[in-house]
Amino acid sequence: MKNIHFKRKTVKIALISMMLFIGVISIGLMGYVKTNYDESFFRVDKPDPKYSGYLRYSDIDDYYERTEITFESGGNALKGCVYGSENDKGLVVISVGLGFGAENYLAETLYFVDNGWRVLTFDNTGTHESEGESTMGPSQSLLDLYAALTYIHGDQRLNNLPVMLYGHSWGGYAVTAILDSRFDIAAVASIAGFNSPMELLNEQVDSLLGAFSPIAYPFLWTYQNILFGNTAWVTATNGINSTDTPVMIIHGVKDEAIAYNGASIIAHRDEIINPNVIYKTNSAENHDGHNNLFESDAASEYAKTKNLEYKEIYNLYDGEIPDEIKEEYYEGVDRFRTSELDLDFMDEINFFFEKQL
Repeated sequence: MKNIHFKRKTVKIALISMMLFIGVISIGLMGYVKTNYDESFFRVDKPDPKYSGYLRYSDIDDYYERTEITFESGGNALKGCVYGSENDKGLVVISVGLGFGAENYLAETLYFVDNGWRVLTFDNTGTHESEGESTMGPSQSLLDLYAALTYIHGDQRLNNLPVMLYGHSWGGYAVTAILDSRFDIAAVASIAGFNSPMELLNEQVDSLLGAFSPIAYPFLWTYQNILFGNTAWVTATNGINSTDTPVMIIHGVKDEAIAYNGASIIAHRDEIINPNVIYKTNSAENHDGHNNLFESDAASEYAKTKNLEYKEIYNLYDGEIPDEIKEEYYEGVDRFRTSELDLDFMDEINFFFEKQL
């Protein structure tokens, strides 16, 4: 009897020890996932104008007027602008990529204005001039776009115009996922978008942890669900399939951020049943990545040249470039050249939008 009692006690202690060990490991993994997640979605402040390599509003404010707007998303005040208030063809809403603000897409904004559109742009949560301690996560772009469209719906100056959505990367997901909502959208152009937040996160974890990544999945899903609830599971394909709204899906075959055959929307084309979807695969050199799809060849080549110049300066000062040297470098950057668009690319989207009027 004593032997049996001793064995039972030993088994009980072993089970408790195992549970404690699993608990400690789980807490450690959850902490690791949370830390890496939060570091990936940090707040992105607007760069010092002295160190800007791309077009700024101050470069063109004598020629283009804009009206500043503010609306709320998740308790944060988001800042945006409406350009081309004199235009009444329709309203193009631009949803930007992670880490970028509305001003980073100023060239596209002006293109649409020049083609007769009114344009609404905004900084997402935790980005540039908008409030927010961080960018939160991949689902936040959908929530912020929902808030922007709610603002438009309630604004008498905007709600009588057909709405076209133009989104890149983070925004490329948002403009498609939002289709499963109450808003009347005339057409969508999704550029380099991911299909779902979870697919994107899994792809990034795979590149970080390799064969060990499945261990982190449950903790990643848990944290994403804590942050966003049901919104964490909204997919682009479900949004596209919920409507017959015309959608143009564009992706580069060498996209380094969202794999063409991985987390991208275009990788799910066999699941899409909306009959009004157009797919465009970009494979031409200088137009097949994540951020160069809309750049002109001249802009890509100029950027490469200036980047090499900066690398030489960086190496010369071992990464500690004096402010005056850095400022001198940026003074020599032609922001109109770095922001020059591929007009064939943009014209195709513009024509697609115009067909839906």
